[in-house]
Amino acid sequence: MTAVLAETIAEVLRPVVGGELPVRLKAWDGSEAGPENAPVVRLNSPDAIRRLLWNPGELGAAQAYVTGELDVDGDLNSALQQLWEVVRQRRLSGIRLTPGVIAGIGRIARSAGALGTPPAPPATQAKVRGRLHSLLRDRAAISHHYDLSNDFYGLILDPQMAYSSGYWTQEPGPGYGVEDAQRDKLDLVCRKIGLQPGMRLLDVGCGWGSLSLHAARHYGATVVGVTLSVEQKAFIDARIKEYGLEGQVEIRVQDYRQVPDGPFDAVASLEMGEHVGQKNYPVYARALFDNLAPGGKVLVQQMSRRGRHPGGGPFIESFIAPDMHMRPVGETLNFLEGAGFEVEGVEGMRRHYVRTLEAWYATFEQNQDRAEEMMGREVVRVWRLYLVGALRSFAEGRMGVEQMLCSRPAPL
Repeated sequence: MTAVLAETIAEVLRPVVGGELPVRLKAWDGSEAGPENAPVVRLNSPDAIRRLLWNPGELGAAQAYVTGELDVDGDLNSALQQLWEVVRQRRLSGIRLTPGVIAGIGRIARSAGALGTPPAPPATQAKVRGRLHSLLRDRAAISHHYDLSNDFYGLILDPQMAYSSGYWTQEPGPGYGVEDAQRDKLDLVCRKIGLQPGMRLLDVGCGWGSLSLHAARHYGATVVGVTLSVEQKAFIDARIKEYGLEGQVEIRVQDYRQVPDGPFDAVASLEMGEHVGQKNYPVYARALFDNLAPGGKVLVQQMSRRGRHPGGGPFIESFIAPDMHMRPVGETLNFLEGAGFEVEGVEGMRRHYVRTLEAWYATFEQNQDRAEEMMGREVVRVWRLYLVGALRSFAEGRMGVEQMLCSRPAPL
């Protein structure tokens, strides 16, 4: 039997991709199609076609990639960079399923032996239930991402375990890396909110405690950090003992809506507001306001996004951060002002995130074998796709990140 699957796919997709395939496609039947010098995409199983048949576009492709049914030769970041360049040049904006394309997809499926029921979702795909942004569902969504494994995150992040954009005050190089950029970010936050010895700081969504510990050790603050991750609390509690900060830093597994002992002298929330949802954002903003003493300052560092996927896209929403919601920075500022805050300054940090993600991706690739031994092949493929997808989104301007400094007005 003649191997023709790749050629059939190329023919069917020609009107969808605006011409020749932007990749070199190699199918399991030995057929090939597409430019010789393009990134090589391998279809290793009929299940890859079946997934794309049931979930056309990003989600089906992501499912096939994380299971290994679809693969990309070489460096995934370079391949996606070339692919997006073709998308921009051809001004492609999405899949248009015309009757001819639908008939062609059916022909591909028959040729591939891929007709049938949809394959089961990958084991790494999130499973959260319940009312959107209820206390229980939010805890489950956060647990899916952040309770994965402290040791695994240690194979990606810097020793401070800072899981938000760094602030690069120098060019990356042998004498200045992501650990330095994260330290400079933590200093920047502490300076902006005016931390002084003895002040009480509330760290909302404290992660692995990089800000809570830095504020206590280097600025003399008394800190309460709240997280929904049991694993994160265990990690920070161990560091509190290591650094001798008992009585100065308290970490709680607690929802931001349930902090009972405000107001605090200052509040910070680094890349946590993306998880609270669109309808709940006024509740989040009001919680920050109510927990801040009059005259105090809050710093919110948060990702922003324009377009039709405020959750970050089907892959992110299904595998990484269920229920996440991002919006243009102006809309977030409206929410903060609506809660009663006075906006004092906004600093864009998109290019800083590009450098941060480049560093995380390089560290992850260096530790790939250890990560696979620890978590398994599918988790590693999910995280490679996640890190590269995030890197490309910030590098190409589809996402941004800003520090928003606000104050709670006090009588003059």
